[in-house]
Amino acid sequence: MREEIRCVVSGRVQMVMYRDFVQRNARSIGVVGTVRNLSNGTVEVIAQGMPDQLKECIERLNEGSILSRVEDVAVEWRSSRNVFDDFTIVYV
Repeated sequence: MREEIRCVVSGRVQMVMYRDFVQRNARSIGVVGTVRNLSNGTVEVIAQGMPDQLKECIERLNEGSILSRVEDVAVEWRSSRNVFDDFTIVYV
């Protein structure tokens, strides 16, 4: 059964290719959703997939890109609010 997580990633995660890293990794494990920068310097990830895929996604979010420094990943497991077909970067 497909589930959804909302993660807020803090640390040095903006301007370090973190969103691109998240998108590539999510697609490689078959997760769909979005990633976007928030105005407070964090990054929000909405991801949908099977529970084992989402756990792998969380592990990779904690690793981060080569230039990033992840301090925390706050994870909220929740009911799906939208249905995604792909994993995309939202530019705002």
